Amino acid sequence: MKSRHLALPRLLSLLLAAGLAWSTPAMAAGELEKAQQQWLQGHQAEAKKTLETALVEDPNNARMRFALALMRMESGETPQAEILLRRLTEDFPDLADPFNNLAVILAARGDIDAAQEALQRAVSLQPEHVQAQENLGDVLLQLAARAYAVAARPGPQSSVNAGLKLRRTQELLRGLNAPAR
Repeated sequence: MKSRHLALPRLLSLLLAAGLAWSTPAMAAGELEKAQQQWLQGHQAEAKKTLETALVEDPNNARMRFALALMRMESGETPQAEILLRRLTEDFPDLADPFNNLAVILAARGDIDAAQEALQRAVSLQPEHVQAQENLGDVLLQLAARAYAVAARPGPQSSVNAGLKLRRTQELLRGLNAPAR
């Protein structure tokens, strides 16, 4: 999954502007904006602390929880981000973004089946979610490569076509992981 999720500053801006259909009281929106500014100014630890403090007062604020999860992802705090995203999917099962970002973590860890499940949930909730659709395509390619590898194994039931399909799928996957030009 080459392009896994929107860049954090852009996504935080979208959170503030559009709200992603998540309601946020004015005070919490102010804290979210403050955290975004801190993050953009290079004060990542302060930004996370701002959100953590605000969440003590408003623990059910989905936007702040999601922003904190994204910040943790960007900071390389993957286990903490995964916990936050899993809780978001449990507490707010109708929001697509937490499922999409959870899938990114799962796929990076190699748990392709769980990533597929999370992405299918995201797409079912929001069919026009472009990033979730792209990520689902990437995961499905990985699943196809896995299936072709099994079908191409030498033996009485092996498939010549599966070997060719496996090579083509692997080439496509290598292209997805190549640096952008």
